[in-house]
Amino acid sequence: MSTSTTASVSTHILDTSIGRPAEGVAVRLFARSGRKADWQALGGSATDADGRCKDLPALPEGTTHVRLDFEVEPYFAKKQADAQQDAPANRDSGASSVFFPEVAITFAVVPGEHYHVPLLLNPFGYSVYRGS
Repeated sequence: MSTSTTASVSTHILDTSIGRPAEGVAVRLFARSGRKADWQALGGSATDADGRCKDLPALPEGTTHVRLDFEVEPYFAKKQADAQQDAPANRDSGASSVFFPEVAITFAVVPGEHYHVPLLLNPFGYSVYRGS
């Protein structure tokens, strides 16, 4: 039998539009035990100055699928407000420039494995991968 009966998850966010970590993004963690099972909300965190969530909740035993929900719209709204304050003539009618207001990433896990899932983010796109 495996020494660990659960998987573990970590994440970080890099804002590729500025080449820096995305600070203050709320991240919620969900788990389920099977493809057809209901999602269980486990809690959440927010990214720190290094773009990392260091205190995501542990996964329950039997978890087979994980979902990370990233609330990115408030992050980009703050960036847009800061930029507008610096150079208001460079902004249009005030319409949101965030195409993806939230990002939900779902992936399968197996007990005993660690899953680091970075999010590379910009206002009009994103990419994820399994890191180490």
